[in-house]
Amino acid sequence: MATARKATNAKKTRAAGKTASSRRTAPRKTGSRKTAEPKTASRKSASARPRPQRKWSQRVTETSDALDLKEGVFQEADPEKIARSLKSSAEHSDRRKSDPYRSAMSMLTFYINRAGAKLPDRQCRHLEAAKDALRSLFGRPARPHR
Repeated sequence: MATARKATNAKKTRAAGKTASSRRTAPRKTGSRKTAEPKTASRKSASARPRPQRKWSQRVTETSDALDLKEGVFQEADPEKIARSLKSSAEHSDRRKSDPYRSAMSMLTFYINRAGAKLPDRQCRHLEAAKDALRSLFGRPARPHR
């Protein structure tokens, strides 16, 4: 009896233009969708909850394991002064994981990148000049300007 069913099924699939091998596909996923849980009165809405402060970059700048920075070093107007301070911090830090030049340059680049568009043009120019000054203090070749 089972062979008779297989034969009739094979006839039906050939008549429909299908081959017997095309029927061996993965089963369809027809499970029911989960419905959302009804909101209860005890649940707080997203607007009622206080948002956590997202100042992780400030925290990294202040409490970094790489360097002990002098407070307000990135707000200086003199690029040479910024570079000297970063060099001093990098050379005296015993917590850094890299050589002093790399630690100092990384911290300066990190600050520039995290400040982003909020950094005034004038201060951005000072910090970019501080990169060049830092390179010269460590005896590294200057980068060509774009």
